[in-house]
Amino acid sequence: MKTVKIPLTIERGDDKTFWGRVEYKDNLITDQAESISELEKKIKNLLWDFEEVDPESVQFEHLFDISALFQRFDFLKISNVAQHAGMNPGLLRQYVSGAKNASLDQAKRIENTLHKLAGELQKAMIIA
Repeated sequence: MKTVKIPLTIERGDDKTFWGRVEYKDNLITDQAESISELEKKIKNLLWDFEEVDPESVQFEHLFDISALFQRFDFLKISNVAQHAGMNPGLLRQYVSGAKNASLDQAKRIENTLHKLAGELQKAMIIA
């Protein structure tokens, strides 16, 4: 079975649910759920219903808005991420809450900071 990679855009709703959307063969498919795994399942079922794409063959590439990212990875401390990104923590909190929208440059700055921190974590070793 051939794997089908599909970008899944994930946003946080006002009620803190996850909203997702995919574009497949010029069709926009959307749904919402309490968790990302539930959202993936619902979108896969819709892909089957509308496009007959086997759910077992679908692999999603997650694209998060800033608010959904910090909701999904709630262990991230906003003030620490802001400090590493060289930005005002209050401004990042406004992006996360949805009070303000980040520019493309600011979003890339946050993304690059998170990737850098993840790289550092991958290199860490724990001894017992």
